[in-house]
Amino acid sequence: MNKNLIEQAKQARENAYAPYSNYAVGAALLLDNGEIIQGANVENASFGGTVCAERSAVFTAISKGFRKFKAIAVVTESSPPASPCGFCRQVLAEFAPDLPIVLSNPQGEITETNLATLLPMQFRLK
Repeated sequence: MNKNLIEQAKQARENAYAPYSNYAVGAALLLDNGEIIQGANVENASFGGTVCAERSAVFTAISKGFRKFKAIAVVTESSPPASPCGFCRQVLAEFAPDLPIVLSNPQGEITETNLATLLPMQFRLK
């Protein structure tokens, strides 16, 4: 499963719009029904308008009516592979506080973790 999820995130990364940072990120969000939603970072001249790949995938899933996520893969250029930013961690926590997270890069490095590890003491409604 992780191999396919990483491959989907790599494909999503190709669609990133990152003319300011030149740091393309792709994400692949696995839904509870087995569907995969891709997301890519989209930068903006007004940096606050930038959307990360992880949030792009989550927002697409939510706009399609999905609320249950099984895992996410994130592919960056960094070595070791970079983890989701704080904003993305909090958005993911809204829907899946223990979400498995697979981090990778084009060099093939893989790190497996989960959201509870990356964001302890999550701010949650419930």
